[in-house]
Amino acid sequence: MLQCYNRGCGQLFDEAANNDESCRHHPGEPFFHDAYKGWSCCHKKSVDFTEFLNIKGCTLAKHSNVKPPEPEKPTKDDSNEAKDEVIVVRAPIREAMRRPPLETPFRVLQPTVAAALKETIDTLKVSSAAPAATPFGEASDAIAVGTSCKNNGCSHSFTGTDSDNGQCAYHPGVPIFHEGMKFWSCCQKRTSDFAQFMAQRGCVNGQHKWVKETRKVVQCRYDWHQTATNVVVAIYAKKYHYAQSVIEVNPIRLHVKLVFPEQENATFDIDLELGGIVNVDKASAYMYGTKVEITLPKLEAGSWSKLNFKRATMPAAKKTIAAEVPKNDESDEEFFDLDDIEPVYTHGLKLSDMSLQQPNNLD
Repeated sequence: MLQCYNRGCGQLFDEAANNDESCRHHPGEPFFHDAYKGWSCCHKKSVDFTEFLNIKGCTLAKHSNVKPPEPEKPTKDDSNEAKDEVIVVRAPIREAMRRPPLETPFRVLQPTVAAALKETIDTLKVSSAAPAATPFGEASDAIAVGTSCKNNGCSHSFTGTDSDNGQCAYHPGVPIFHEGMKFWSCCQKRTSDFAQFMAQRGCVNGQHKWVKETRKVVQCRYDWHQTATNVVVAIYAKKYHYAQSVIEVNPIRLHVKLVFPEQENATFDIDLELGGIVNVDKASAYMYGTKVEITLPKLEAGSWSKLNFKRATMPAAKKTIAAEVPKNDESDEEFFDLDDIEPVYTHGLKLSDMSLQQPNNLD
């Protein structure tokens, strides 16, 4: 007995009894399309696979034990594949721009002043009554003998003799206490010992100062946001003098000084080393009645993680005496800085007035 390989038959047959009507099969090809299974010769189809296998052949013929040829598999054309291959070309990684020196000269911005602010300041009446300053060397009897020099780092006391006219070695900068280290911003000599820090000799020579300067510092809240091309800094303040205030910038530094005539010319002074590089020529500023808005175009693409790379030496203080720091924006929100910065103190605060014991809140 031989095996019939005609499609749709699959029976065993005896070659001696094989004739033209022995085998019922499908001479066409099976097809599978859209869930249908069928034969191309008789166009019979079904969605069920079992029914498809049970469809009777449409043609009678002799059984055949010859296997039908297998359909040829399509040959893989390597040449076409090479042509269709997509080659991804990435732009080269741009090297970050080199940061200019911090001491690069500033460019003073000429802000656009809102009409409401200009009218408010021009019509503002400020009291001109102010105590007259005593020139050095005159009315020396008003200075008590033993009065210490108010310059930072100077330990000389007033004696009423010619020695009071000698040179005064002092620190023009501000004291900084950070991570256990103590140093002056002007000469950067660091030490962890408080007594040794107090004994550091001044780095600048000048005249003694016997009368403590009374200077008011105003706290203003500030914020910032950025776009793909610009960084915008907003300082919230009211009744500041648009002509006496100064906004200046260099590629990596922003300095803003606002003057408040109603508060005896008290000032808000901030000096930031920026987190990126800006295009100074395209920088602009706008003075509103409630805020100052400064637009700093980015010189290189990318997002800034923070506004200030680090805090530069600041005339204004983060911490100071509460009585000398009135709030200006008339809001209930407390003043805050955007990033963690080193605590800095005003020039008017003399360390000799503090306890020789290191304060716990300075580290």
